Amino acid sequence: MINKLKKMDIGILTLLFCFMAISSILLYSVGTADPDYASSYKRTILFYGLGFVVLIFMTLVDYRIILKFWIYIYAVGIILLVAVRMFGSTVNGATGWFKITETLSFQPAEAAKMVLIIAVAYMMGQRQGEKLLFTKDLIPIAAVASLPFLLVLTQPDLGNAIIYLVIVLGMLWIGNVKYSHALLGLAVVIGALTLFITLFTSYNAEIKDFAEKKNVNHWYERINTFVDPDSADPDAKYQSRNARIAVGSGGLTGDGFLEGDSKNRGVVPYTYSDSIFTVVGEEFGFQGSAVLLLLYFLLIYRMIMIAFQCFDLRGAFIIIGIVSMYVFQVFQNVGMMIGIMPITGITLPFVSYGGTSLLLNMMCIGLVFSIKAHQERYQLEH
Repeated sequence: MINKLKKMDIGILTLLFCFMAISSILLYSVGTADPDYASSYKRTILFYGLGFVVLIFMTLVDYRIILKFWIYIYAVGIILLVAVRMFGSTVNGATGWFKITETLSFQPAEAAKMVLIIAVAYMMGQRQGEKLLFTKDLIPIAAVASLPFLLVLTQPDLGNAIIYLVIVLGMLWIGNVKYSHALLGLAVVIGALTLFITLFTSYNAEIKDFAEKKNVNHWYERINTFVDPDSADPDAKYQSRNARIAVGSGGLTGDGFLEGDSKNRGVVPYTYSDSIFTVVGEEFGFQGSAVLLLLYFLLIYRMIMIAFQCFDLRGAFIIIGIVSMYVFQVFQNVGMMIGIMPITGITLPFVSYGGTSLLLNMMCIGLVFSIKAHQERYQLEH
């Protein structure tokens, strides 16, 4: 047990403590302006404490045992997604939460990310580094990924649904997929996006009426603000516009801790969660934002280095799936705050407020540590 814990990556652990400090500072700042979240920084510290316990537990568990039971883990994940769709609570128009207490809830869509990574890593690992075949590998992987994607998309939770696709694409990219298949997939994605944008702009009024009937008008407004901003309702552009103003107002060095004005006046919604990057930009400026992004870069770099050292390809696939998830979430969250990506409600990993998201992220890091800790045993056995 001690030997396994000694193999935990000190660099990543240091980065996690940095993220805990940053998250607590930002949430304390948000809490000074919003009494509803005055104690959010304390709950975040508590969740981080629980997260480190989960991380240690995951480090001690041999990841190969987890892979061995992937089908059962996947089945539980799907059952939870179906159950939350039927019996879950609705937040911001999406039915995706199990409400445990007044302040505590569980979001299965977050847990399904790791479930999907484990399932796809196992399936890709069966090829043992050989080229992935279209019918024997790519179609089954697509089927496994499509089920959680569709279930989450119908909640509707567009942000997490897109993350599932990014995870699978990132894993396939390093999974020895044939170039012809990769080019075909790229052509399909580009064609689908082009068709979607064309149809969306051509039948904008009809789609808006449909969204209102299905009570998903908030998703229509978010997409329309990005795809066709000229026709978007000014109120729908409220968050995106004010987020850009808040980030830009910080300048190079920021207005100073607790000095940001946007959160005090409530002009940027969800500063404790989706929009927490605006607090970074406004109070700590470009310098603070750059430091935060540098920390994410170092985290990704350390995980990729661990993946390079893997003797077991399945371990490398898992790490790349986790890396793909983090890279996209950071890019999407920051991008939507500066106006280059649509608003989707994706949180900033390790920084935004949210117990389920934080525990899932700590569990993923624990899985990375487990892979690192058990590579020597895998090498001896093979």
